Amino acid sequence: MNLEILTPDQKVFEGEVISVTVPGEQGSFEILNHHAPLISTLEDGKVVVRSSGKEEKFYTKGGVVEVIDNRVILLAEAVVSN
Repeated sequence: MNLEILTPDQKVFEGEVISVTVPGEQGSFEILNHHAPLISTLEDGKVVVRSSGKEEKFYTKGGVVEVIDNRVILLAEAVVSN
């Protein structure tokens, strides 16, 4: 599936991923390939991106995530990569 992580001033990440874990308001949840359509608000916290053979972590400040047709768009107020 394709993931984009965006802030108001830059595109932080774009690429094919196996899964992404995001900090939802009701707790963290994982998005996998063929996930049902979804829109959710996000808390401040850690986003874990897994692609073939590697894992990247980003720390986001708030935001929204949308999942539709194997495309995930995460809009955050700010992102700090680690």
